[in-house]
Parts: sequence; structure tokens; C-alpha cells
Amino acid sequence: MAAAKKKSTRKKAEPSTRGLLATDVAATKPTAEVQRLADQVTSDGGTVLAHYRDPLGGHAQLLVALPLAKVAPTPFQRDLSATHVKRLTERIGELDRFLDPIIAVRRDDGSYWTPNGNHRLHAMKALGAQSITALLVPEERIAYRILALNTEKAHNLREKAVEVIRMARDLAGFDTGKESAHANVFEEPALLTLGVCYEQNGRFAGGVYRPVLKVIDGFLEVPLAKAIVERERRAALLVGLDEQVAAAVARLKAKGFDSPYLKNFVMARINPLRWQKDKAAEFDATLQQMTAAAKKFDAAKVDAASLAATGGAPAEE
Repeated sequence: MAAAKKKSTRKKAEPSTRGLLATDVAATKPTAEVQRLADQVTSDGGTVLAHYRDPLGGHAQLLVALPLAKVAPTPFQRDLSATHVKRLTERIGELDRFLDPIIAVRRDDGSYWTPNGNHRLHAMKALGAQSITALLVPEERIAYRILALNTEKAHNLREKAVEVIRMARDLAGFDTGKESAHANVFEEPALLTLGVCYEQNGRFAGGVYRPVLKVIDGFLEVPLAKAIVERERRAALLVGLDEQVAAAVARLKAKGFDSPYLKNFVMARINPLRWQKDKAAEFDATLQQMTAAAKKFDAAKVDAASLAATGGAPAEE
């Protein structure tokens, strides 16, 4: 059963009431942890350009220049967009300046991960650059806050979901904590289930099912390794539902209906949550009920007027 969501009303901060004054951002003396990190950067062939405190939270950070060959994207983030890399390469090359440092964390082997600079990294490689500037964060776990950090190119639903399930699989290799303990990293439980579906089929219509999943899917109170097994089971149920919805769409097309929103139409007809807004909904029971309804979907009872009233596809798709 999905936990009830609490509505939070965040008060707008008063101007100039949070963080450090500009005169306090410069760090006069690095902490032992930051100095050790600075020494490691030097031994890795990089250069420390400055150490400072983050102006919002006061956290110690380094501005560094790193050998390009030692920097790689986190292995669980979305795939590259060739179009975006080409555009970035052209713009950076025209400007002849790299003005947007990537965020990086150091790995134990002396390599560096960037959770939000993959496209810029590849653009610099395409331009033949030897080094890249980065904001180096001492806390390696910041690499798993990729969805919060990545503002370079907006994610669509597939990219978000694939990144989240990749992060979960990576974390499960060494983190024994519960899935729910990583809610701030994964952001939304439905992304984990959809991520498995997208791994199997990159063209999966996740946006059609996301509204239902937001109601019935919740973060699991089990260790990540077990949670992934459960996510795979839930994804199998969702794929089974999608197969029956696709069959219902095929019956509509056979009757002569032609619309990009046929899946949305079928989902609206078989969604039981419309009639139980104030009741808790179980994941398995809801999907099983919808799958059975999709199997029985009768295209002969559909008229053009009711289909025309169907809304468009979700925006994130």
C-alpha cells in the first residue's frame, strides 16, 4: 500500500537571510579532509585552483583543473544525446572558453566521476581539450544526487527512470540500507518500477501508467538488493498490463479508430482509481484488476464522440 503523501507548504525565504556573506565564502585554512583531497588532486595530475565554502550551506569545496582522461560520467546516468553534444561542442568551440565547470567527486582509484557534466565532458573531448575545470565535492555520495544536480539538459520520463534504476542497482552493491532511506535520491517510487520497464523496452509508454503508479507505488521498507527484485516483479505486472492495453488498442484500430491517444483512452476506461479516490489502493490488486478489465475491453461499445473527448498524452512523454 502506498503511504499517504503529506502536503508541505514551503515558506519563501526572506531576502538575504540564508547562507554566507560574500566576504565569508573564501576559506582561510582548509580542513584536514579538504587538504587531504587537495593533495590527492595534485598526485592525480590535477591542480587545485581554490578552496572555498559553498555560499548557501557553508560546505567546503575545491575548484580544480583535472586531466580530462581521468574524468568519466557516473555509470548509472542517462545516455548521451548526440545532438546536444554536437551543439555544445560547436558553442564552446566558437567561444573558445569553457565557462561552466562540471561537478566532480574523487574515486578511491584516483579517477573522477561527474554526475552532471557528461555532455560538457564529451564536448571538451571532441574539441581535443586536455583538462577540464570542476567543482570538486569531498562527499562521494553527492554523485547519487544526479537528478537534483543535472540542469544541463532537462530529463524526460524515460531518462529519469533509467537513471534511477541504474543508481539503485549500483547502490545495492555496497549499501545495505532500505530503499526508503534513499527517497531523496530516487525522488519517486514509480521511477524505480518504470526504470525496469524502460530497461526492457526503451519505447515503453511510461507516461500512460505513471499517474496510477503515483497512487499505488511507494518506497519499500526492505534492503535495496531485495527491493530491486520486488521492482522487477512489479515491472513484470506492469508489462503484462501494457500487453493487454496494447491488445485493446489494436481492437480499436481494427474498428477504424486512429488517434495517438488510444492508450490513454483505454487506461481511462479501465482505471478503477477514478471511483475510489478516498481509499487506499494496493499495487498488485490494482494492476490485476486493470489487466482483467483490459482483456475484456470491448471496442464495439466505443463511439467516436467518447474517443474525441480523451485528453492528450502526459507532458513528460
